[in-house]
Amino acid sequence: MKHAWLKAVPWDAVTIINQQLCAAKHAQHGPTSEGHQPARELWDTTHPHPLDLNELVELCRQCHRLAPFLNYNGNTFVVIARQIIGNLPLGGQAPALRSLAGHIIAGTASPEEQKAFHTAVAKLTDRPSA
Repeated sequence: MKHAWLKAVPWDAVTIINQQLCAAKHAQHGPTSEGHQPARELWDTTHPHPLDLNELVELCRQCHRLAPFLNYNGNTFVVIARQIIGNLPLGGQAPALRSLAGHIIAGTASPEEQKAFHTAVAKLTDRPSA
């Protein structure tokens, strides 16, 4: 199930999400000297293309790890992935998939959680279209 999920989320939108998260917690917002440009380049070359959910989560995880912003890098990319997953017609699976995606992006997912996410995504891909 590949789709251009992030086509409408250019880097400027990522920056605004981070800015809003920082403002809500009274934290400093801004780019980092080391990670901002590599993360932006990765995002810009990847975000307009069709991705499956595993690829989307991996892109968000990689961008988080590059630490493009001074604060709330993980939260920024978790918000993006959770919003996309939350908009899918997944019924009762949506909360679990959002949670698992968030843990993977943040780097806190256990191997079992990672496997559960990948298995659930594979099942979504295999099910017939409605």
